Amino acid sequence: MSEIEVLHEGAYLGLYKRGHWEFAQRPNASSCVTILPITDAGEIILVEQFRIPTQSRVIEVPAGLVGDEPEFKGETIADSAARELLEETGYCAGKITELIASPTSAGMTPEITHMFAATELSKVHAGGGVDGENITVHVIPFTELDTFLSQKQSEGYDIDFKIHASLYKAQELGLL
Repeated sequence: MSEIEVLHEGAYLGLYKRGHWEFAQRPNASSCVTILPITDAGEIILVEQFRIPTQSRVIEVPAGLVGDEPEFKGETIADSAARELLEETGYCAGKITELIASPTSAGMTPEITHMFAATELSKVHAGGGVDGENITVHVIPFTELDTFLSQKQSEGYDIDFKIHASLYKAQELGLL
């Protein structure tokens, strides 16, 4: 493998070159986690937030970075997922199941996204994120999820594909 050349490095994103290929990487995080929360009543919990790169509100599964903050260095990937779930939705998971780990966007970044499902949920607080994330929490019956996502898309929201990947793997494992 050829050596990595640093083209530019900011606080949250770096641009690098390996051989002839340029790619982006987060200099402050080792990977990304997502978590699909499934209530005992068969509801799916999704989050909504404005994303600066797309300049749109995006409907997503709760997600976050692993190792991006000093107080969480050394945290396991599953523990990062549980923490992000609690911060963003206000729910604590009794059980966390690994779904899949996959490249986020293999042509652009070496980042791996680790997807989990959370079950046996208990509501601890209102959620909404930390540090001004301004996250809106949506609790949707699984039977109404397609309608909810279609409605949000028709209103101009972007729908993150990781919702569908998580749902597929959760169904495959019998969690839904």
